[in-house]
Amino acid sequence: MKKRLILWLLLVPVCTVMMAERLTVQTPKMSLVIEAVQDKLPRYMYFGPRLDERDVPNLLSNYGRTYVYPAFGSDVVRSSVFAMRHADGSLATQLLYNGHDVTEEAHATVTTLHLRDRVYPVTVDVRYRAYKDVDMIETWTEITSMEKPAVTLTQFASARLPIRYGRVWASHLHGAWGNECRLIEEPLNPGNLVISNTSPIRNAQNEHAEIMFSLEGKPQENTGHVIGAALCYNGNYRLTVETLNANHHYFTAGINADQSEYRLRKGETFVTPPLALTYSVEGKSGVSRNFHRWGRKYRLMHGDRERDVLLNSWEGVYLDIKQAEMNQMMADIADMGGELFVMDDGWFGNKYKRDKDDAALGDWVVDTRKLPDGIEGLVRDAKKNGVKFGIWIEPEMANKASELYDKHPDWIINAPNRKLVMGRGGSQLVLDLSNPKVQDYVFGIVDNLLTRYPEIAYIKWDANMSIQSHGSRYLPADEQSHLYIAYEQGLRKVCERIRAKFPDVVMQDCASGGARVNWGMLPYFDEFWTSDNTDALQRVYMQWGVSHFFPAIAMASHISASPNHQTQRSIPLKYRIDVAMSGRLGMELQPSQMTVAERAQCRKAIAEYKEVRPVVQMGDVYRLISPYDGLNVASLMYVSEAKDKAVFYWWKLETYVDERLPRVRMAGLDPHRMYKIRELNRADVGALPMEGKVFSGAYLMERGIDVPGSHKFKDFPNTDWASRVLYLEAQ
Repeated sequence: MKKRLILWLLLVPVCTVMMAERLTVQTPKMSLVIEAVQDKLPRYMYFGPRLDERDVPNLLSNYGRTYVYPAFGSDVVRSSVFAMRHADGSLATQLLYNGHDVTEEAHATVTTLHLRDRVYPVTVDVRYRAYKDVDMIETWTEITSMEKPAVTLTQFASARLPIRYGRVWASHLHGAWGNECRLIEEPLNPGNLVISNTSPIRNAQNEHAEIMFSLEGKPQENTGHVIGAALCYNGNYRLTVETLNANHHYFTAGINADQSEYRLRKGETFVTPPLALTYSVEGKSGVSRNFHRWGRKYRLMHGDRERDVLLNSWEGVYLDIKQAEMNQMMADIADMGGELFVMDDGWFGNKYKRDKDDAALGDWVVDTRKLPDGIEGLVRDAKKNGVKFGIWIEPEMANKASELYDKHPDWIINAPNRKLVMGRGGSQLVLDLSNPKVQDYVFGIVDNLLTRYPEIAYIKWDANMSIQSHGSRYLPADEQSHLYIAYEQGLRKVCERIRAKFPDVVMQDCASGGARVNWGMLPYFDEFWTSDNTDALQRVYMQWGVSHFFPAIAMASHISASPNHQTQRSIPLKYRIDVAMSGRLGMELQPSQMTVAERAQCRKAIAEYKEVRPVVQMGDVYRLISPYDGLNVASLMYVSEAKDKAVFYWWKLETYVDERLPRVRMAGLDPHRMYKIRELNRADVGALPMEGKVFSGAYLMERGIDVPGSHKFKDFPNTDWASRVLYLEAQ
């Protein structure tokens, strides 16, 4: 009997270890469940609305290979998410479960799955950060090797997620310069959907590292089950959706390993960028609201601070900077109620002058021909006019015609023994941020400006070139494939240093327009420049796409001149204002060229924007009618968290004889409260039929409103353009 008891006691730990564990990662409204068995491949069991804890033990096993982090070379039929070349040349790795741990952070719980190879001394920790107050889970991996010599990582995704096969549609963003963030929606068909980028500088001008999956057919805005995902990375990335003869689509996201093999030395840990995951039963807009809340609270710099109304000098004067004209523009924006003036490109240059875009990048010295009183004079004039002052820089770049290049040609990224490949202006070059000395130099540009002129409240940080000739003089020969990754890491180090020393300065993320609209950069930046194209009609489409993943507080949207400088389209000022007011409002023109009536109209609009700014910048978005649906109308609204205020936007896209426009049903209101409607930016002779009237939230959401498709202006000639902004206040 005693022998039997001893034998049983010896067997108990073994049996316990071999039992399947159900690991639950959850936020207030969603759950992710993983099944793990010691020395087996862990697999996903569930991702969706939050489960009752009593249901977790009874979850039915998924049919299929829903492995959490399948490696190449052993027991993986589908494509892998991780691959490496071991020191002995073997390509096979098998990552098996080796326990887990859970740690608590102030606002999140982090669950870590420990994986190890059975043969080689390689470990991968798969981490899940689940927030306690927003519906977002961040997942990433930390890869460590104890092999000697170094091993080579050839594939190293951040995560894989199986999506149950069905009528699944993907929504993602695509574009080009001047036409960024256009919405693409398509069903997942057999084969592979690939979204990729190979630039560590401008990774969002064409494709975007964010995607939504509508699980019940064609995407709907405010109904239906939807998964949202965003890779939080400013470098080269690859998203894939593999659809084969299986019960799941396999979604994988991470760094694009193309030309980016990584040599991992003994004892080194490689950390992949986080993939942010969310789930909503309230359609695409529900996923957007989850991203916006998480972003404002945890990812966006100063996400809890309202943004200023500003005037940027670029389209007003371009490179023709003059001290007196800067003072005039400051006075004009102050007169219209603005709070900040930003001097754009063209203010610097000593030996080489910045009269065109082909010289002086890298030489951040004031051109005293243009600014005889220097930055000191600009700061003085800003204070005199009662506005804050901001400045444009492009610190990651240089021109060949620059003192910087004369001194440090070895700091330039270019393939060895090959002719320089130059960008904008036929002279632009990229500095090698893998080099710590270059990192020090780039940090020093900002440090010198803000230390010498602490009154500078805002920096517009631009980047107008991608790496076009691959080669680093700093990285050793066997690490040239690290360049894209090392550049992103170097930039991040610079940004971390800047934010450690200057936590309060406002910074705009710009890269030839919207080429850096990603969650990898925004922890260091307050906002992004959405596009160099300021045409109001095209901005309706671009800003609609942006809103899927990024909040209005971060979306710079400016009133520009007419005809527009990019499209030559003539659009009435009211329409331009109404579009710009749906983001962070600003201006991009020369106020001295405006009429008295136009200035008065902008003054009124800025005052009204300040009134609704908390709702627009901090509220929940509800997209109502998409410009992509062919209904000739676009409409969305922002609703305060307390549901006591809302701002409703409506834009007509074209005018036809005998047109029929859809009635618009609002969303997000409290059905039991009464709301009084007031039109903002009103320029018509008479008021709208709903002006001053009070309606229940239920009425506005179920019956909706009819918006007149034309204006009768009292001070301006009538046009074929129509737009409305309505302010709703609970009574």
